[in-house]
Amino acid sequence: MASRPVVTSRTALLLALAAVLFVAVAGFALVRGGGDDRGMRSRISLPPPGDVKTPAPANRSFEGLTTFRGNASRSYYGEGPVPQDPVIRWREPAQKMCMTSLVGIERDEWCGTGWTGQPNVIVHDDGSIEVREGAYDGAYHFVDGLTGQPVRPPLQTRDLAKGSATSDPDGFPLYYAGSRDNYFRVVALDRPAPEVLWQLNSDISVPRPLRNNDWDGAALVVDDYLLEGGENGWFYVIRLNRAYDAKGLVTVAPEVVATIPGFDDRLLADLGDREVSIENSVAFRDGVVYFANSGGLVQGWDISDLLAGGTGYDQVFRYWVGDDTDASLVLDGGGSIYVATEYQRFNDRAREVGQLLKLDPASPDDPLVWSIPAREIGFEGAGGSWSTPALYGPVVYFSTAAGRVLQVDRESGEILHELRVSAPSIASPVVVDGVLILGDCTGDVYAWDVADPRVEPALLWKLHFNGCVESTPAVWDGWLYFGTRQGYLYGIADART
Repeated sequence: MASRPVVTSRTALLLALAAVLFVAVAGFALVRGGGDDRGMRSRISLPPPGDVKTPAPANRSFEGLTTFRGNASRSYYGEGPVPQDPVIRWREPAQKMCMTSLVGIERDEWCGTGWTGQPNVIVHDDGSIEVREGAYDGAYHFVDGLTGQPVRPPLQTRDLAKGSATSDPDGFPLYYAGSRDNYFRVVALDRPAPEVLWQLNSDISVPRPLRNNDWDGAALVVDDYLLEGGENGWFYVIRLNRAYDAKGLVTVAPEVVATIPGFDDRLLADLGDREVSIENSVAFRDGVVYFANSGGLVQGWDISDLLAGGTGYDQVFRYWVGDDTDASLVLDGGGSIYVATEYQRFNDRAREVGQLLKLDPASPDDPLVWSIPAREIGFEGAGGSWSTPALYGPVVYFSTAAGRVLQVDRESGEILHELRVSAPSIASPVVVDGVLILGDCTGDVYAWDVADPRVEPALLWKLHFNGCVESTPAVWDGWLYFGTRQGYLYGIADART
């Protein structure tokens, strides 16, 4: 199968730096910039700028960002406004968040927050804002969004608290979080301190665990079911049985109703290895859950019978991209899938299908709508992308490990504009209120004006930190929340906010 031909139009980014402001806090610097507002017009007939209707969050009864990229399609990034003249409002904790962890036979120190590391942001009934974030000190932290001060004790695990976690979208005081200590946990937050109500060991919960026993992905909660993939290569459907006891405290009685292998013998034969962990956060639409694995198998499973209390499930979509796909799949309103994949096996299949793709699961025999190659080496000797794509209006934003930031027409696959950040870049872009935000591993965080896709994006500001920014920012009501590998979690806002 072949993609439609893609004509690439690269335009040079015209930046006029308006001011430079150095703030002497943790190596922070701010550069504000302006651009030529005339820009370059695409050859494609894009709709004029206007109000872009963004997808709704998973949580409907309260405000907040409860999971990685906010909803079941992984396409909600928070609420604006985005800071216009940002400064550090707080940096926590006082001591760096660090832990020594064993990787293979080598023991290394890990600090701060890592990939994907997007905080949860919860707005409580009294208007207070709670930021929830896991870190490489092995703990999940719960802090005040305005001050950064703890609002509850951290939950300590025995190894790195990797990836992103999930707060219950239906309002139950529950937190769903994995760790590198093999356990996925359901945590109650209505006690004086967070309390683990239930945990699942990735080593003993399936008959044939592969590759690893970490938990990287943020779970989805659909009705009373939790959907999660593990680095052991398996996908889990878990009935939570959420309730309250006689004292009004939240309870769960989880049942693992299905464990589904995210691999098959055909994939293992095509790969020639067993590197098939699930490290992305699963997506869901109309009874079908979508995810990929580090063997490059993009797949969809109809679990509607399981969610109705039955026992049946069927694979309804299978497409092999050839290489490690850790970034989460993103679904648009029509059900198309946007995929960013790595390039580290350097095999024929990866060269054939490209690294940035749009797939149509409604055409399972020929789903490739378009693709873009991104084989430039940028991270750990590999190319491609670790970054989950972002949708905004008629555009999809991809970023690559080599530092390319592509504004792509969703319909045709044409590159409208290309920006640059420093390599490596493995954080995921977010777009809120027409502002694109992305960090890189030199410690820079960029914001561009992308309100009009027909006009070349102008740099609004750039922040610098002393540490790689591989975590994905959470945007909420004038604030940005994210951590860096320097060891801290930050609250960023305008000075007047």
